[in-house]
Amino acid sequence: MHSISRRSFLVGAPAALAACTTTAPPPPVQGPRIDPMYFDMYGEITTEPYSVPAVDLTQIDPIYLRQVVAFAGPQEAGTIVVDPYRHFLYLVMEGGKALRYGVGVGREGFGWSGDATIRRKAVWPTWTPPASMIRRQPELAEWASGMPGGMDNPLGARALYLYQGDRDTLYRIHGTNEPWSIGQSVSSGCIRLINQDIIDLYRRVPIGTRVTVLSSGSPRVASAAGTFPGDGFDPDLPVTDVPVVDGQAQIAVWR
Repeated sequence: MHSISRRSFLVGAPAALAACTTTAPPPPVQGPRIDPMYFDMYGEITTEPYSVPAVDLTQIDPIYLRQVVAFAGPQEAGTIVVDPYRHFLYLVMEGGKALRYGVGVGREGFGWSGDATIRRKAVWPTWTPPASMIRRQPELAEWASGMPGGMDNPLGARALYLYQGDRDTLYRIHGTNEPWSIGQSVSSGCIRLINQDIIDLYRRVPIGTRVTVLSSGSPRVASAAGTFPGDGFDPDLPVTDVPVVDGQAQIAVWR
């Protein structure tokens, strides 16, 4: 079981699997009112090497915003569980809870499922398109040796690299500069999070973290409804021991 204490919290496979496609932003989401505290959670980040813009929350269904949910899966605290068919990633906590993030996932034909381990983590990672993608999109040949990190890089602000033993699965949990793609099946096998969310997740999980990517037909592992990650969080407290304030589990947000 991992102890995932981190500071600086504030309120709150085949080669084709290695790259992501782009999409056009959808019309603004018409739905439930967004809790004002989410505007703080997903606000602009100016303390990074590259400024991360605020997220336009009207382009995302609020169900895909970061929140604490009841978790019923068998995985132990500290495990990451990805449910690509429901577009969620869970960081399992103690006490039958999980911190849930919305994700964008691989298109049909590029999917992958199974168990893996995070063996490498990167800040503003380099992206190298695989040869198969360059053959389909010759204009990417200029990045055959790697695209430097930055806001134009499809891996976003952080990347977590999944291995099975010593073998790189070429599957990544990473950021995206297209937050409107969260909740959709748009990438070529990657698990993409809003940049603010991958920065948050990156700080919570160490090398060696276990990851389970669920297969098609897997039962739901968590409740659909969650609670806002609000105040009352000790920044030194491990995510496996989240306090309860007014009957609701609390979690912090780093930005």
